[in-house]
Amino acid sequence: MQVEHHDLAHELPEFKDRIHELKTSDAHFHKLFERYDELTKEVERLEKQDVPVTDEHLEELKKERLAVKDELHGMLKG
Repeated sequence: MQVEHHDLAHELPEFKDRIHELKTSDAHFHKLFERYDELTKEVERLEKQDVPVTDEHLEELKKERLAVKDELHGMLKG
């Protein structure tokens, strides 16, 4: 199965420098960034390895990742 990579720099390339800046200067951003990265790795692992998982569980992980991404995006724009 082809798995698309969703790291934040790939998803929001226009904010690459800002992402780096906030990761080093804002503890809340850094914590959210780490959570986003954890969720992305887990979703990709489940999809790549065809791990038996319910559709509902995978959807919940993706929804949480999207919510975290939205919050990060808001911080990047602000």
